Order: sequence, then C-alpha cells, then structure tokens
Amino acid sequence: MAPPKRFLLRLDPRLFDALRGWADDDLRSVNAQIEYLLAERARRAGRFPARRAKPSHAGQPPDASSNDAEGEADAGSDQPEPIRRAAAETA
Repeated sequence: MAPPKRFLLRLDPRLFDALRGWADDDLRSVNAQIEYLLAERARRAGRFPARRAKPSHAGQPPDASSNDAEGEADAGSDQPEPIRRAAAETA
C-alpha cells in the first residue's frame, strides 16, 4: 500500500471542535474521523471504491446477506460451485 498523502488543512475552530467531539464519540482521532467522513461521502458519490466485505472467520465465505430472497446464491457469486449448489439445494 502506498504511504498516505500529507497536506495542511485549515478549518474553522468551531468545525474542528465539532469534529473532535464526534471523533471522541467514535473512538477515533480527528484525522481518522475526517478521513472516514470524506471516504464515506466519496463512496456515496461513486467516486471511491466500496469497502470489501470481510468474512466473519478466515477461510469462510461471507454471510448469506448477499443471497436473494429465495435463499439461492447469485449466478455471479464469489462462492465456490459446491457452496452455491448446496445453498440452492437447501432453498
């Protein structure tokens, strides 16, 4: 991963205080809070890639929330064929 970019950011003191309080509530540094807010807004605008879903345990597929309403895996699923087949059989 490339090292983070550094730059000077000037903020209104009242905005900085609001961000500090919000960061404290979320157990983040002010810098991490600003980065989080900017990344979320960029994702919503379609200008930054979405976060990848992390499996709950190493080596296990992501939870079934990506399946459709009938419980069948999508044809383009990331799951290996045997898992997709088993999911379709249990539906």
